[in-house]
Amino acid sequence: MEASLTEITIFLAAAVVAVPIAQRLKLGSVLGYLLAGVVIGPWGLGLIGRVDEVLHIAEFGVVFLLFIIGLEMQPRRLWALRKTILGLGGLQVLLTGMALSVAASWLMQLPPAPAAVAGFSLALSSTAFAIQMLSERGELTSRHGRGAFGILLFQDLAVIPILALLPLLSVGHAEITLLGGLEKTLKVAAIMAGLVVGGHYVLKPVLRLVAATRMQEIFIAMTLLIVVGTSAIMNAAGISLALGAFVAGVLLADSEYRHELEANVDPFKDLLLGLFFIAVGMSINLGLFAARPLYLLELTAGLMLIKALVLLGLARRNGFDWNASRNLMAYLSQGGEFAFVILSTAVAGHLFVQTEADLLVATVTLSMVLTPFAVQGAAAFNRWRSKESGDPNYETPPESEHPVIIAGFGRVGGIVARMLRAKRIGFVALEINPDQVDFVRRFGSQVYYGDASRIDMLRAARADEAKVFVLAIANVEASMRTVHMVQMHFPHLKIVARAHDRRHAYRLMDLGVTVFQRDTFLSSIALAGDTMRAIGMRREEVEQAQKTFRTHDEARLAEHYEGANDEERLQKLAREAASELEEQFERDLLEQNAS
Repeated sequence: MEASLTEITIFLAAAVVAVPIAQRLKLGSVLGYLLAGVVIGPWGLGLIGRVDEVLHIAEFGVVFLLFIIGLEMQPRRLWALRKTILGLGGLQVLLTGMALSVAASWLMQLPPAPAAVAGFSLALSSTAFAIQMLSERGELTSRHGRGAFGILLFQDLAVIPILALLPLLSVGHAEITLLGGLEKTLKVAAIMAGLVVGGHYVLKPVLRLVAATRMQEIFIAMTLLIVVGTSAIMNAAGISLALGAFVAGVLLADSEYRHELEANVDPFKDLLLGLFFIAVGMSINLGLFAARPLYLLELTAGLMLIKALVLLGLARRNGFDWNASRNLMAYLSQGGEFAFVILSTAVAGHLFVQTEADLLVATVTLSMVLTPFAVQGAAAFNRWRSKESGDPNYETPPESEHPVIIAGFGRVGGIVARMLRAKRIGFVALEINPDQVDFVRRFGSQVYYGDASRIDMLRAARADEAKVFVLAIANVEASMRTVHMVQMHFPHLKIVARAHDRRHAYRLMDLGVTVFQRDTFLSSIALAGDTMRAIGMRREEVEQAQKTFRTHDEARLAEHYEGANDEERLQKLAREAASELEEQFERDLLEQNAS
């Protein structure tokens, strides 16, 4: 127990020290984790020795990552990116994998099957590494950022068949036959079909029951059970853990609980991915760097050059300008984290000996180390070229897919959503009441279960990409908590709020929220007008009375704000305002009669 606590302390201390330093040097957090692993691992200070055990646990970081990727596999989003994903991404994996397979066969003298595994594993770039660097540099919505996302999405999908086909490539073993491979493939298909059916008829109803408890810790436990449980089913069948998590994510991609699930998994994913990269850093055989430095540099240069040339050619073929093409190849020319998973699986299946896998892992790691410098070099070259040619070096980012977030989907949020939908303005709606979520979805409304006052929930709803936050929550205290959270973490969002009453309006004004509508205020004015017309008043007189009342009340709301916390003064001001309103009505009536 004492040893375990010591190791946990070492892991946390290494991450806390190394990652901020790496980010300060603009190298990215992933590289910081890798360097931390090298320092505390067997080839560094030797503080941690059980690398295999740590790596086995840390692989759940990749499992959670694939679950979140599965959650984002919505048909509409895939269709919008179909050309980039299938065309650019598919050709990149195919062409790069073939070229690297030939290079691996030539440089490492590998037989065809291991060379193919090496080539296609190295063809995959680092999703976590590239996306994080794009995000840190604010380039996710640029042309090369969108292209990189589409390619990485296809690569993440390509991991699934690569892992599934690895046992079939072990042709050198007598127990693996064509009939056995076919049987295993059918087994995989049957298990996946069972998960699909079970997910549709069992998983969603169970989630609804768990959400109805209103206990956040139980919903988090249910989320982890889904990920770990599906992965365990796959593992028991001899299939990749990551495949099970991905299937579970896809099954829930259209669920009203998608954002809540993502918010619950995200902290575990980030923590375990960090541990995964630390473990990879610990497993790097620094003896290879000392024993064969030139050979390792030759492999790394070959990997990055082949990937860069393929990416450059495909980017230009797909209409990218030279600046975006160079940026794309700089971001994606490294090897990826899935290469570690594929290579370790290949070693377990006796496709590789450990020394060959160590060499490839070291190559991937060195390519990651060099990527930040490649990105900085591409950016500097683009600036130089733009200065030489006199052309501006910028791209106009696209509009956000969902510029509006609606918090609360009751009678107020629902009407806002209907109007936005009619104008084809994208939005994400969050509602904490699972019964309300279930009810409105039966009528075709897209609303997600989740607490909008949680920072992880807002991040899952892409609040960083939105423009307007509609606060339509009925509960005053929950409304105020949400305002605090939005203003603290997403200050760019313009808040348009629902105020329960005058006091709630004043509390919103205390926080600087100036655009709000009070519950029942306008409908009450309209109802008063209907009443006046019902007793025989003229339409013009009614409309003037409604206009006068609204203007007077809104003006007094602003004027009385300074005394909002003084109950006695507020009562006096209210009496004075009532007298002023009566006098104003009398003046309006005299003017109407005179005209």
